[in-house]
Amino acid sequence: MHFFLASQARAAAFRRDRPFVLYRGRVMSILSPSPAALADAIAHLRAGRLVAFPTETVYGLGADATNDHAVAGIYAAKHRPQFNPLIAHVADAAAAAALVVMDARAWALAGAFWPGPLTLVLPRRADCPVSLLAGAGLDSLAVRVPAHPIALALLRGCGLPLAAPSANPSGAVSPTTAAHVQAGLGGKVAAILEGGPCLVGIESTILDLTGPHARLLRPGGLAVERIEALIGPILRPAPIVDDAAPLAPGLLRSHYAPGLPVRLNVTAPAPDEAWLGFGPTGARQPTLSLSPTGDLTEAAAHLFAMLRQLDQPDRYRAIAVMPIPAHGLGLGINDRLERAAAPRGR
Repeated sequence: MHFFLASQARAAAFRRDRPFVLYRGRVMSILSPSPAALADAIAHLRAGRLVAFPTETVYGLGADATNDHAVAGIYAAKHRPQFNPLIAHVADAAAAAALVVMDARAWALAGAFWPGPLTLVLPRRADCPVSLLAGAGLDSLAVRVPAHPIALALLRGCGLPLAAPSANPSGAVSPTTAAHVQAGLGGKVAAILEGGPCLVGIESTILDLTGPHARLLRPGGLAVERIEALIGPILRPAPIVDDAAPLAPGLLRSHYAPGLPVRLNVTAPAPDEAWLGFGPTGARQPTLSLSPTGDLTEAAAHLFAMLRQLDQPDRYRAIAVMPIPAHGLGLGINDRLERAAAPRGR
């Protein structure tokens, strides 16, 4: 996990003079990660308000997961369907075990990959304090420990599990910078904590451990091959499309979508299409490239930011995307692209 440590030095270097956002009639700044700013953010969370903060995957829209009113505020701010469950972010595996029933597989995965971009769906404990609204009324709960110093400082400082979906309007492209959060949610949050660009760039991998066979719900920032190397083969069914009662976030048919239509596996774009490249492209250069060298880690980190850059209806008719290999982080990248390209139901 050494590559996550770079965010600590980077976060400390950010300036204090940040743009301003409105929150319920008041002016709030995008806060640099100082002790005073963290204390303010913790106070907001304890008071039931919303705080956007960086993780290694994307920026999250955080609220006290034990507070029904605060959780309802997330759904309202995002215009998110209340049947779509949230992930409870916690400071460590012990904090997760206070919310869900951790079996041997869960403990092994937590030991290997937490903090990190892995979410586990596990049975709720009978005394679980997390709002039922956060889990969409299910008997299970999605939990993870984020690998970002600012996120961990918030979790340890407030002593609460934080419900934290991506900090953007529901169904839209996920934010990987504080500026993306400001553009999407404007005055709907009490504070935005600055943490620089997200290092992973796509959401966490979600694994369902509620049954005897581990099941992949959503590919993401942790390669499935690494999980299988630890606990053996996991079920990889066809992508789950359940717009009625998803078991975990990120499973709706249309999700992560820019305003422009998205066309996939394109090697010859139309003249009026923006072309998002990957790897060598020959003589014709793409508008932007996720990774000119074909590096999937680099591509994941660039995905959402580049979709936002190309979402220019005054210049392009659509966004055409080159083929992405379907292994490692490519599974997660393709999952996001397929949902971005799906018929729009929002």
